[in-house]
Amino acid sequence: MGLFSRKKKDKPKNSLSTTKSFFWGSSNSGAYVNERTALETSAVYSCVRVISEAIACLPLHVYEYDGEGTNIARNHELYDLLHNEPNPEMSSFVFRQTLMSHLLLYGNAYAQIIRDAGGRIQALYPLFPDKMDVSRAENGQLYYTYWRSADEKRKGDKTGGIILHNDEVLHIPGLSFDGLVGYAPIALAKNPIGLAIAAEEYGASFFSNNASPGGLLEHPGTLENKQKIRETWEALYGGSTQHHGIAVLEEGMKFTPITIPPDQAQFLETRKFQLNEIARIFRIPPHMIGDLDKSSFANIEQQSLDFVKNTLEPWVILWEQEMQRTLFTKEERKRYFIKFNIDGLLRGDYETRMKGYSMGFQSGYYSINDIRKLENMNPIENGDTHFINGNMLPLHLAVKGAYVKDKGGDGNA
Repeated sequence: MGLFSRKKKDKPKNSLSTTKSFFWGSSNSGAYVNERTALETSAVYSCVRVISEAIACLPLHVYEYDGEGTNIARNHELYDLLHNEPNPEMSSFVFRQTLMSHLLLYGNAYAQIIRDAGGRIQALYPLFPDKMDVSRAENGQLYYTYWRSADEKRKGDKTGGIILHNDEVLHIPGLSFDGLVGYAPIALAKNPIGLAIAAEEYGASFFSNNASPGGLLEHPGTLENKQKIRETWEALYGGSTQHHGIAVLEEGMKFTPITIPPDQAQFLETRKFQLNEIARIFRIPPHMIGDLDKSSFANIEQQSLDFVKNTLEPWVILWEQEMQRTLFTKEERKRYFIKFNIDGLLRGDYETRMKGYSMGFQSGYYSINDIRKLENMNPIENGDTHFINGNMLPLHLAVKGAYVKDKGGDGNA
């Protein structure tokens, strides 16, 4: 149990699933924020889509250690599941995209592990994070409770809860306070996302009224039925479909608009700042979600490489370690490992790659076929020979050659 044993009351709770989280709710701007309302914001949707599609696009392989290095273990049962088809209903791309979107929105990703009678993994199925609870049994072992909705319940099932042992669930947690259950970025950042939602709602309301602010109806006397006059005015002249209507005012009444244009309220600046604020939450370069103000041909490649190194790589390592810890037995972990291939994203442009290959070839650690393999080209005959620049000699041979030449030799050592 470790140095600090957990008491029963300290068991972890997935407060972002079936239990209401104290993070969810109305933001300071008044907009209600949860994973669904946040996803309706274009910036949040773009960030989630960029990261989840990037993780889904990466080649995913199972490798086996051998005496001299590693080889792809195509004969392992997990290889086909992870690389091609985790279950009969979806491809590896869809499976990883789904789990990654869950991880970004809910802070946790769950997949049920289906095994045969011999304990071998047969399939992986995504589970909804908002239906999952994580608990600790009396013996200290974690277990998962998946709460099925009404249409998922079996006949005679009163509770709808399914108990899953920890070896039956692939659980990938995000940023966490206890290391067991992650908290959702959406919930923790509800105020900046709520402000973006409120700004979008304000803009929609503003333009639905023909991009015109409200105003005052002034009357020299006293009105008896103010509410009815207000409703009549809005019905006749309010909304985008009533623009350019001709108003008829009686009894000295006049309309005075309230002229507070959106630019004075910094409407556009607020929306643009919130886009960058949301990109900051997900650690996405702004150009990847459509903001090109600070991007150019000179720096956009470096921003893209920074995205791979500082955004994707931490997620990739989290996926690799959790899959290896959960899907392999203790003995298998000594022989096999799971790895995403991100080398293709780090290669840079064509000119940079060719310069790197040239340096590697002349230094002797790349052969022609090594380079062709990295560029997805077929090997050629005699292409496995390694060469080294002939101008570079060990120091003792260079000194010996100079000594022989001074004595009248030909300089050959």
